[in-house]
Amino acid sequence: MTWRESLAPLADRRFRYFFGSRAVNILGTMMAPIALAFAVLAIEDSAAALGQVLAARSIPMVLFLLLGGVLADRLRRWRVIQVSNLVSVLSQGVAAWLVITGQAELWHLIVIEAINGTSSSASFPAMQGMIPQLVPRAQLQSANVLLSMARGSLFVVGPTIAALLVVAVGPGWALGIDALTWLVAMVLFLPVRVPHRVSAASTGIVGDLREGWTYFRTTTWLWVVVLAFGLLNVIMGGVWHTLGPPVAKDTIGIAGWGYVLSAQAIGMLAITLVLLRVSLRFPLRAGMLGCMLFAAPLLLLGLEPVLLPMVVAMFVAGAGIEVFGVGWNVAMQEHVPEEMLSRAYSYDALGSFVAIPLGQLLAGPLGEWLGLSTVLVASGVIYSTVCLLTLASPAVRNLERLREPVPGPSEART
Repeated sequence: MTWRESLAPLADRRFRYFFGSRAVNILGTMMAPIALAFAVLAIEDSAAALGQVLAARSIPMVLFLLLGGVLADRLRRWRVIQVSNLVSVLSQGVAAWLVITGQAELWHLIVIEAINGTSSSASFPAMQGMIPQLVPRAQLQSANVLLSMARGSLFVVGPTIAALLVVAVGPGWALGIDALTWLVAMVLFLPVRVPHRVSAASTGIVGDLREGWTYFRTTTWLWVVVLAFGLLNVIMGGVWHTLGPPVAKDTIGIAGWGYVLSAQAIGMLAITLVLLRVSLRFPLRAGMLGCMLFAAPLLLLGLEPVLLPMVVAMFVAGAGIEVFGVGWNVAMQEHVPEEMLSRAYSYDALGSFVAIPLGQLLAGPLGEWLGLSTVLVASGVIYSTVCLLTLASPAVRNLERLREPVPGPSEART
C-alpha cells in the first residue's frame, strides 16, 4: 500500500469525526484502569478487592453482550454509541467526585463499574459494526490501523499521566479526566451518521440471537479463535491486571508500572507504522503468532520484575497484540456479512470475555495461596501453549484476505 492509500479513510468527513471521537475517548480509557486500580488499593489494599471491582464491570458486560449485539444490528448504531457515551460521562464523573472527596467506598466503585459494563455491552458491538459502514471494504485494514495508531499513540502517554496523577494528587483526578473525555467524545461523534440497515427477514430478538448463534457455530475460524481467547483473556484480564499492580507496587513501583504499560503502547504504535504499508495476507496466522509474545512479560513479572527488561518485553508484546487486533478486525469485517457483524462481534466478545470475571475473582486468592510469582509464571506457560494450539487449526492459519463483499440477506435502507 502507498501512503496515500493508507490514509484514504480520513478523506471521508464522517470517518474523520469518528476517528476524532475515538481518539479522545481512548485517552481517558487508557488512564482509567490505573486510576481505578490504585483507587481501590487506597480503599482496601488487597488484590482480591481489586478483582471484585474489575469483575463488577466484566460480569454485566458479558451477561448483556448478546442483547447488545442484537440492538446494535437492529437499531441505529450511532445512537446506541451516544447513549453509552452519556452513561459513561455520568458514571465516571460520580466515581471521580467520590474518590476526590474521600467518600468512596468499595461498594460504590463496584456499582459504578457494573453500570459501565452494562453500557459497554451495547457500545462495543455497535462501534465495531460501524467501521465497514464508514469506509469501503478495500480500506478496512487502513481504517483499523489508523484507529489502532491513535490508541497506541495515546496509550504511550495515558498510563504514565495516570500514574503520575495518582502519585501527585490521587487517583480521583485521573477518573475525572476520563469523564471529561467521554463528554468530548460524545460531542465529536454528533456529525457521524450512517444509513440504518434492516434485514428484510428479521424474526425478532430471539430469532436474531438464534441466527447469530448459527452463524457463529458454523464458522470454524471464528469459534476456534474465540474459544482460545476465552482462556487467554482470563490470563490477560484476570491475572495480569489483578496481580500486576500489587507486584509492581512492591518491586518496580507505581510509576514503573505506568512505564511498563506505556512501553506496550509504544510497541503497538510502532507496528502500526508497518501495518500501514504491509497488507496481512493471512491475518489470523500473523495475529496468533503476535499474541504469543505476551507470555514473556508474564514470565518476567513472575520470575524477575526488573524495570528495563519488563519495558522491553512489553514493547515487543504490544507490537504482537496489535498485529492480532488489526488482523482480527479485518478478518471479521471482510468475512462476516454486514447485517450480521454486530451479533458476530457480540458472540466473539461473549466467548472471549465470559471467563474474565472468574480470573479476576480467583487471581487474588490463588496468588495469596500459591504465591503471586507462581501464578504469573504458570500463566505465561499456559498463554503460549494456547496460542500454538489455536494455530493448529487450518481454518485459522489459512484464512486469507477477502476483497469482495460477503453475500448476505437482502436489505433495505431507511
